[in-house]
Amino acid sequence: MRIAMLARNANLYSHQRIKEAAEARGHVLDIVNTTRCYMNIASRRPEIYYNDQKLPDYDAVIPRIGASVTFYGTAVLRQFEMMGVYPLNESVAIGRSRDKLRSMQLLARDGIGLPVTTFAYDPKQTDEVVKVAGGAPLVIKLLEGTQGIGVVLADTNRSAKSVIEAFRGANINILVQEFIKEAQGSDIRAFVIGGKVVAAMKRTGTEGEFRSNLHRGGTAVEVKISPEERSTALRAAKAMGLNVCGVDMLRSNHGAVVMEVNSSPGLEGVEKATGKDIASMIITYIEANATPGKTRTRGKG
Repeated sequence: MRIAMLARNANLYSHQRIKEAAEARGHVLDIVNTTRCYMNIASRRPEIYYNDQKLPDYDAVIPRIGASVTFYGTAVLRQFEMMGVYPLNESVAIGRSRDKLRSMQLLARDGIGLPVTTFAYDPKQTDEVVKVAGGAPLVIKLLEGTQGIGVVLADTNRSAKSVIEAFRGANINILVQEFIKEAQGSDIRAFVIGGKVVAAMKRTGTEGEFRSNLHRGGTAVEVKISPEERSTALRAAKAMGLNVCGVDMLRSNHGAVVMEVNSSPGLEGVEKATGKDIASMIITYIEANATPGKTRTRGKG
């Protein structure tokens, strides 16, 4: 097969591992810089150009779209879908997962465990938002944040009000969530491929840090998850419509709660923590599923 990977940095561990796995299985994988693509939208035959040349025909495309270029990246991916190229994750599903508010609404609709989460437009409603979320300590998140950036822990109701009013005064959209104290700065990432949890790791933040992201100095170890946690991860992936994703959960006193569903999860942490060849599992999944025109939405929606 000939496979395209949409990624801005070809040298990242995840991208190199997937490329190595594809080539080891006899495929050709081209890493295409997402932002350097341009498209012929009005043509009867959709086309994508890269470095002044029309891209060749591909059997599959692996979207590794950075959060900062979600809008343009999903537009490029839609063009691939309209050309009948099989996407590992579809553009609509990526769009759902990247919109924190929409993803929380979809997860809640399907009865998946979540921390108490509130959202409001008017900064004058701050007192009500804090009350509904259960009072301090509270976690305040930017809707567009990633890798722990734009996440604030407010220890008191006064500090929570100050942060909320500051963000909303600047017209920045945020979510306000209860703080799961019993998680003790750790979370679980379940790696899902094709409706199966293929690996799971427990991430723990540095001392005094409530965020467990590995990019922020956290550590990871392999973990055995419960049947409830496995079910929660699979249901979350299905709610987003993602074939491959990382489902981040906290262990709360009332069961597993989902914090985020990541449509472009990194491979380095999970492969090193578990010793599993996740990259080859991804390629194997593509081999079994990549048929022309199989995209459910074909760029719609």
